[in-house]
Amino acid sequence: MIWKLTDDRPIWIQLTEQLTLHIVSGIYAPGAAVPTVRALAAEAGVNPNTMQRALADLETKGLVETRRTAGRMVTEDLSLIHDVRQKLAYSRMEEFLASMRALGYTDQQTYELLAEQNKKEEYV
Repeated sequence: MIWKLTDDRPIWIQLTEQLTLHIVSGIYAPGAAVPTVRALAAEAGVNPNTMQRALADLETKGLVETRRTAGRMVTEDLSLIHDVRQKLAYSRMEEFLASMRALGYTDQQTYELLAEQNKKEEYV
């Protein structure tokens, strides 16, 4: 996993976001084991306590659960994963539309540009 961490926001929040993306995109499948805190922390180059905080946040959100003998597992609640994925998608669309409006495009013009780009990608 490639970790992209910046100095503009707390690291544990960025870790939580990136782990969430891995869950909703299926990289960490429902019911799959999550790597250990130490393994993830070493991979990301962060303190294990920081990674622990991110995983605890995912547990609070219900995306990860701790099983006494098996460690942490990704939730098998597909509707929760779907809801989180959809919320992330809507958030990204809102950001995208806001940036297009800042460029002076109307929503209709943006939709037309997207359709045009999609057509180009179909032929590639």
